[in-house]
Amino acid sequence: MEKRSQRHQSMKVLRKRRKLRKRRIFLFILLALFLVVGGYSVIQYYLGKNQAANGMEEKSFAFNGEKDSKGRVNILLIGVDSRKGNMQSNSDTMIIAQYDPKREKAKLVSLMRDIYTPMPGYDNYKKLNAANLLGGPELLRKTIKQDFDIDVQYYVIIDFKGFEHTIDALAPDGIEINVEKAMSKNIGVSLQPGVQKLNGKEMLGYARFRHDAESDFGRVRRQQQVLKAVADEVLSANGVVKAPKMLGTIEPYIQTNIGTLDSLSLLKNVFFFDTKNLETLTVPVKDTYTNERVLNSWVIQTDFELNKQAIHKFLDD
Repeated sequence: MEKRSQRHQSMKVLRKRRKLRKRRIFLFILLALFLVVGGYSVIQYYLGKNQAANGMEEKSFAFNGEKDSKGRVNILLIGVDSRKGNMQSNSDTMIIAQYDPKREKAKLVSLMRDIYTPMPGYDNYKKLNAANLLGGPELLRKTIKQDFDIDVQYYVIIDFKGFEHTIDALAPDGIEINVEKAMSKNIGVSLQPGVQKLNGKEMLGYARFRHDAESDFGRVRRQQQVLKAVADEVLSANGVVKAPKMLGTIEPYIQTNIGTLDSLSLLKNVFFFDTKNLETLTVPVKDTYTNERVLNSWVIQTDFELNKQAIHKFLDD
C-alpha cells in the first residue's frame, strides 16, 4: 500500500511538471508571436513613415469640443489641399463622423463647403469652408454648433497628399470603384467609366470631381462612396496586415487632438465594425436651400433650422 501511495504521489508530481512545462512552452510561443507581430508592426510603421514625404508642418490647434451626452463619439473630419504645407487653409471636405459604441453604428454627415453662414467673431457671412482658414478647426466647430446645434469632441485634419499615399500603402493594386462617367477636368487624372481599381491619385481625383450637373453634391456623394470603399479595404484581412504601414504613411499628413488612449479605444471599435451599418447624410438636405450669386461667387443659402432638425433626426434615429 505504501509503495502504491508513493507511486501515486510521484505520478501527480510528474503530471504537475508536465502541465508547468506545457504552460511555459505555450507562454514562450505566445511571447514569440507577440514579439514577431509587434516587431513586424513597428517595422511596417516606420517603413510607411519613411516612404511618406515631408508631410505637414507640426501645429497645435485649440479645440474645445465637448463629449456627446449619449456616449457617442463625434469627430470632425477636415480635408485640405495644403500644397504649401499649411494645414490651416480652406477646407475642401467637412464631415461629422459619429460612432455609437452601444449600437455599433457609424454615421457620416457631409457638409457642403459653399454653405453661406455667419461665423462667430466675424461681421460678414462667409462660406463654411473658410472657417478653417480663418480660425482653424475650433472656428469651424463653433460655426457648426451655432448653425446645427451639434458639437464635436475631436477633429482630424488630413492633407489630400496623405490620402493618396495611404491608399497606395493600403492597396498597392488599387481599390475597386464603379466610375459612373468619364472624368478629367481639374482632377489631375483621366478616368473612364466602369468598375475598376483606382490607385491613390486616381481615387482622390474621383472623389474631388465636380464638373457635372451634380456639382458639389455629386462630389460629396462620391466622397462618401470612397470612404465606404476604403473602410471595407481597411477592415479586410489584407487591411489589418497593412494597418501599421498605413498608419505610418498617413501620420505626417494629419493633425488631430485624439490622444493615444482614445486612439486605441477607437481602433478597437473600428476593427470590429461592420461597414454595412455605415449611414450617410448630405447637408443641406433636399428642398432646404437655394443657390445664389453673392459677390461674384455662388453660395448655398440654407434654412438652418430645417437642416438642424434633419441632422438630429438622422443621428438620433
